[in-house]
Amino acid sequence: MTARAGDLGVRFGLLPSGPTGSVHDVPGVGLGHATLLLDEPGPPHGRGVVRTGVSVLHLDGDSFGSPVPAGGAVLNGMGECTGFVTIGEWGRLETPVFLTSTMQVGRVYDAACTLLARRDDRVGVDDVVIPVVAECDDSGLSDPRWARLSDDDVEAAWDAARAAVGSGRPPPEGSVGAGTGMEALGRKGGIGTASRLLPDGHVLGAVVLANFGHGERLTVAGVPVGLQMRAVGPERSRPERSRPGRGGLGSCIVVLVTDGPLDAHGCGRLARRAGLGLARTGSVAGHGSGEIFLAAATGLRGDRTRPAAGVPVSGQDLDPYFAAAVEATEEAVITSLLAASPVTGRDGRTVEALPLDRVRSLLGDRSLPGDRSLPGGPGGGRL
Repeated sequence: MTARAGDLGVRFGLLPSGPTGSVHDVPGVGLGHATLLLDEPGPPHGRGVVRTGVSVLHLDGDSFGSPVPAGGAVLNGMGECTGFVTIGEWGRLETPVFLTSTMQVGRVYDAACTLLARRDDRVGVDDVVIPVVAECDDSGLSDPRWARLSDDDVEAAWDAARAAVGSGRPPPEGSVGAGTGMEALGRKGGIGTASRLLPDGHVLGAVVLANFGHGERLTVAGVPVGLQMRAVGPERSRPERSRPGRGGLGSCIVVLVTDGPLDAHGCGRLARRAGLGLARTGSVAGHGSGEIFLAAATGLRGDRTRPAAGVPVSGQDLDPYFAAAVEATEEAVITSLLAASPVTGRDGRTVEALPLDRVRSLLGDRSLPGDRSLPGGPGGGRL
């Protein structure tokens, strides 16, 4: 069983987590993955060593006929997200969110178009769609040159996401799907999720694809864990070999989703708060890193031509949503590290996972009993 941030016994912020402590606490939301692992010689005899995949965030309902209000933000722009310009102009999300590695964006986009048209005969007839596909670079562990994700891989991830809606358990996290070859803050990174319950009865969830940062900056619940680990020396069961690490290069995609009644403007404001959550874990949004954030809200859905009826949350009433976005993003990053398994990839290079017991010991008396009644729910949180 993999670890999650909740297993540290500390609270990340003040708001309570949902029952699973994951994005699956948001009604109608599912996250699924497909992973591609290859250990082949290089061309012409094979496709090399590959550690990559695709992850899909699915929102139930008629996304084509009734798009979801959405907004985005960029902290540092060394990355890519298709559909981002359209979301900024029209303020709506009309496809699942597909996450993958940098040189697989075209394949996933093409597969998504095929699947969307196959599953909805209005697509390409009544109107075209622009699938949302966001990426991070996993080339430190995966050779991106020859292997390609297939339509079947993307379909399997989407089907897994649809099946996960209402599952009552967290999705697979860490070194899975799009997170298979990712690294973050000096450790094996990948997929992480978290949730927060809001005072108005709604839920906010965060999904991160974590692939950023320097190890010495790793911060957990305010404790400089990266510096303390460096001071006492690293633990490595398998040494890194010839291929160098990427340093601060990389990216982080954050997707926030809530069932609250936010409009596109509110979603754009919400998306910007993800950067504060990343900063609390040690991100400085370096020159070579791409921090791209999306937020979507299912509480106000109109149709393709008219906005939804209802009054959106606005002004200071958004403050709890902002706090939830910061806290859930922070916790999701730490879960991406704790849930990850060590991965040995291209050129024999190994990246180790963040060890739960060692982090617990460094947190010291900040650790609290794992009492679900505490603010922060299953994971607790930082006061």
